[in-house]
Amino acid sequence: MSIDLTGTNASEIAGAVLRERRKAGSPAMGMILTFLVITDEKGQADALRAAHTVSREHPARILGVISGSSRGKANLDAEVKIGDGGSGETVLLRMSGELAKHPESVALPLLLPDSPVVVWWPTVPPEDPSTDPIGALAQRRITDTAAVVRGRSRAMFTQATNYSPGNTDLSWTRLTSWRALLAAALDQYPAKVTGGEVQAERVNPSADLLVAWLTSRLKVDVARTVTKGPGITSVSLSTGGGDITISRPDGISADFAIPNAPVRPVALKRRATSELLAEELRRLDADDIYEETVKTLCRLSERLTSGTARKPTRSTSAAAAKTSTAKKSTGKRTAPKKAAASGSGS
Repeated sequence: MSIDLTGTNASEIAGAVLRERRKAGSPAMGMILTFLVITDEKGQADALRAAHTVSREHPARILGVISGSSRGKANLDAEVKIGDGGSGETVLLRMSGELAKHPESVALPLLLPDSPVVVWWPTVPPEDPSTDPIGALAQRRITDTAAVVRGRSRAMFTQATNYSPGNTDLSWTRLTSWRALLAAALDQYPAKVTGGEVQAERVNPSADLLVAWLTSRLKVDVARTVTKGPGITSVSLSTGGGDITISRPDGISADFAIPNAPVRPVALKRRATSELLAEELRRLDADDIYEETVKTLCRLSERLTSGTARKPTRSTSAAAAKTSTAKKSTGKRTAPKKAAASGSGS
């Protein structure tokens, strides 16, 4: 069930939502949160489709916000949908004129009372989500630096620098399976780790976060090697008894190897955006491990930028990695502390 409102206001939209809910035969609200999706006209269909899928697990009022040109007379158009195969309500808001500069003034009256608010930027996020006018309304703020088209090389670093409790990035969520496998490996083979390596595409914030996470948890240097992908292709941890390795060259399944045990195949498929969002909405408190990881990422980046000159690309061999005069090989390695942010899936 869908209705379109043109030249409207927040009060009329709220009234339309209530009427449509009653027509659908569900006057009581069974929704647990308000899910704000800050998108653009080009990406709104995919973003709202993902949010709609998530609402089946987390019933929510979905507010899609599209801010158009700030020129001309203030105008607000809305599209209201109730049901349509999902749980909850969906309202797509299109603002222009002066309203485009203050989208929070429209979103605020439409928030569900006495319930959490989550904001998701599926494309370009604000530099500091917690101080953004709409971000300030939310308990959880979800960005996705992998979706940034321009300036991806610094997108994750910017989010890390401006971290506030409640912030997270889907590049971190993409690491859940990798982190679980690495933790399981060290449970099965509890040896002292002396070093590590993460192999991934050159532009991949998940790989940079994984380097920072391993560095902060294991207190060792972790190298970052560039491959053709897709996403993260391999992670290895060095121990006195051999290497712990997870290798995923195809983005679907991986080979899991620990010393003194046969290689085991494991499912490690790259997950859809709706699955990542569903995972993030299962917790609405601050993620302490993510906070520690982004702080480590900042320290690694600062250590790199404190140098007077850019370090050359390093060879994949251990010997060449110790000298700046080594020749380039086909697998290019960057220094462990060169884990500056970039963007692509894991």
